[in-house]
Amino acid sequence: MHIEPGVVDGAKMALSYATGAASLAIAAKLAYDTIREDGGVPGLVLRSVAATLAVFIFFELLPHFAVGISDVHFILGTTLLLILGAGPAAIGLIAGRAIQGILFAPSDLPMYAVNVTTLIMPLWAIHELSRRMIPDGTAYVDLKYLDVLKLSLVYQGGIIAWVAFWALYGQGFGAENLTAVLSFGAAYLLVVVLEPLADLAVLWVAKHLPRSSWTPHRLHGAA
Repeated sequence: MHIEPGVVDGAKMALSYATGAASLAIAAKLAYDTIREDGGVPGLVLRSVAATLAVFIFFELLPHFAVGISDVHFILGTTLLLILGAGPAAIGLIAGRAIQGILFAPSDLPMYAVNVTTLIMPLWAIHELSRRMIPDGTAYVDLKYLDVLKLSLVYQGGIIAWVAFWALYGQGFGAENLTAVLSFGAAYLLVVVLEPLADLAVLWVAKHLPRSSWTPHRLHGAA
C-alpha cells in the first residue's frame, strides 16, 4: 500500500500532517509500553530493527501490483504485531516505509504522512482489539485461524478505509475515482484471506523455537 503523490495535495495536505503527527504519537506510546512492560529498551531496539527489516522486505521485495488508486502490498501487519509486539511493529512500519521511500521512491516522500497514517492507525486498532479479544492466558502461538482472521480483517479493512478516505478527500466523488477506490478495495480482499495463513505459518514456527528473552511475553504466554 502506498498512495501516489497528487492524490492529496495543496492545502488538503494539512490534515495529513495532523494525522501523521498523531500516528507518531501513538507509535511513541506503544514503544514506551514495550519498554515498561515487555523487554525494556534492549527488547524494543532488537525487535524494532527486525520489524524495520521485515517491512522493507514486505514493501520492496514481496510481489505487489498497482490496482486503482494505490498499490496492493502484503504488509503483514498482524504478523508483526503478534511476533514482535505493537511498539516494534509501529516503529518498523514507520522506519521501513521511510527507508523504502528514501532509497527507492523519493518521489513518494511528500505523501509520507498520508501513508504512515494509513499504516499506523489500523495497527493501533488491532492492538486494542487483541487486548480485548484474546484472553490474558492465551499465548499468541496458540491462536487459531479465526482469531488471526479477525485481526487481519480489522487491519486490512483499516488500510482500505484509510486509502478510500484519502482518495475521496483528495479527489472527490467522481465516477472514475469511485471506480478506482472500489477496485483497490476488491483486490485487497485477497490479502485479507491470505494474510492469516502467513500469520499461522509464522506462529507455528515460533511455537517450535525456544523461548527468547527478546520476544514479546505474549508470544509464548506465561513461563
